[in-house]
Amino acid sequence: MHRSAPATPEKAHAPAPRIRLARVLACAAVPVMLVAVGCSSDSGGDKKKPDSASASSSSSASGGKQSSASPSLAPAKFTKLPEPCPSISEKAIDEYVPKAKAKAGVVGKTSDPQSQASCTWNGLEDKGVDGSQYRWLDIDFKRYDSTPGLGSGDVLARKQFDHAVSSAQSTDNAQNVKTAPVSGLGDQATSITFDLKKDEATFRYAVVVVRTANAVIAIDYNGTGYQGADAPDTGNVQGGANALAKEAVAAVAAANNK
Repeated sequence: MHRSAPATPEKAHAPAPRIRLARVLACAAVPVMLVAVGCSSDSGGDKKKPDSASASSSSSASGGKQSSASPSLAPAKFTKLPEPCPSISEKAIDEYVPKAKAKAGVVGKTSDPQSQASCTWNGLEDKGVDGSQYRWLDIDFKRYDSTPGLGSGDVLARKQFDHAVSSAQSTDNAQNVKTAPVSGLGDQATSITFDLKKDEATFRYAVVVVRTANAVIAIDYNGTGYQGADAPDTGNVQGGANALAKEAVAAVAAANNK
């Protein structure tokens, strides 16, 4: 889901819509295989050979136990997340969120920063007679461990990726919704753009959802114009979201190479 961006400069600090992603807790898988083998003797002490039916039944039972044992899951590629706010460079914030109130960003609350982390920025740039431009950015990280009964970290991340894309596409009151794949970004990447009108101001949104191995990143970037200024072009907003997503993907890799 998304948080609605503010409609007036006085409310510019209010958060815009953002995607809410569920967290999956992980535990280690320890497959166990038990194979029972038995023999019997008659009253005279002579060993009896099992008939063909008994042999077949014994073989089936043994094979059944072997095939039903749970296979071990491949360990997840990424074991931690980067610090969310430093994952985006100050240079990028200056470019895409000019006059940001807090250039260092505002960290989102989380009970487990290695499974879920987020950061937001917003800024209002006054251009005098040309009006003013407002920008809002949210970055959200999710990481999944391989979990018995649920699947590998990559499988769980794929499910969350699909959910995040669907959530962005179904944003309430969104207009001109368009979805397109983004090449060269992680293992999967999709861009969703749309317009959202609030109190006569038209906000242009670009949401980029990326999966890189067992991590999912959602970039929510939007803006509008005030005091007679036009809202930013969809292409500009989408280009900014793509650039910011690339920095976030690189930050995940860097955090796990330390």
